[in-house]
Amino acid sequence: EYGFSLTLVIGGAAGWLTGVIRKGDGYGVIMNIIVGILGGLFGGCVIGLLGFNVGVGLIPQFITAVIGAILLVWIYKKLVK
Repeated sequence: EYGFSLTLVIGGAAGWLTGVIRKGDGYGVIMNIIVGILGGLFGGCVIGLLGFNVGVGLIPQFITAVIGAILLVWIYKKLVK
């Protein structure tokens, strides 16, 4: 286990990268962290349901968080419109 502080760093980085990828969907530091952490949870569920094994480590955790955050932001944008 990495600990809470590393989870915040990975979540923040994943949320920031999601904002960059989504071209301006950054929501500020706190929301980026929240989006990244929720993205990690959501991404892990989605990838697991698809039958993939993401592996263990910082890089797989980060990639999973970014994929999940992008999906969450995309779903949110579709629901808000």
